[in-house]
Amino acid sequence: MLLSKIAAFCVIAFVKAIELTFELSDSANQCFFEDIKDGIDCVIEYQVVTGGQYDVDMTLEDKEGKILYKGVKKQYDSFSWKTETEGTYKACFSNEFSTFSHKVVYMDWQKGDEGQLLPNVDRVTSRIAAMTQLETSASAIGDRLRLIDDYQTHHRLREATGRKRAEDLNERVLLWSLGQTAIIITLGIAQVLLLRSFFTEKRTIF
Repeated sequence: MLLSKIAAFCVIAFVKAIELTFELSDSANQCFFEDIKDGIDCVIEYQVVTGGQYDVDMTLEDKEGKILYKGVKKQYDSFSWKTETEGTYKACFSNEFSTFSHKVVYMDWQKGDEGQLLPNVDRVTSRIAAMTQLETSASAIGDRLRLIDDYQTHHRLREATGRKRAEDLNERVLLWSLGQTAIIITLGIAQVLLLRSFFTEKRTIF
């Protein structure tokens, strides 16, 4: 019974967030939809993990098509707002300006107050004093878990971006080294042939 209550608290806390990583093909446009009630605090965060110049276009619209946010060729950004109308909100990511490179994009869409693990408890009234030590501990643990998860997610994103940049740099260095090697070999052969031509006797046939 105790474990089921704790599990229920955790479910309530985490169902209010959408977190995913997806591929965005070249010249593509991909949208995500979420039904949200009015008066809800929301936060959307995105970051280009790999691909191209690490930039993407992103627009956020409400159910009436009103643009709430528009980011042009950004590597990462976040936007916070409070919904004024109930309906389906749309977040679209565009890679239409890139015709050769596809990208991997991370998105975290949070709605509501995730910091409140116990939604049935009125924190303003004196009922907060009736919280048991278990409920207080569960709330604190939930806050710490979300904080740790957020740190780990951003650490993985930075690690993936850094690894991809290192791989690209290593590939460019390899190609540059191969080009330099080919030039050195070509110059060496040309010098040998030139020196041989200086010591080659030219016979004149009468």
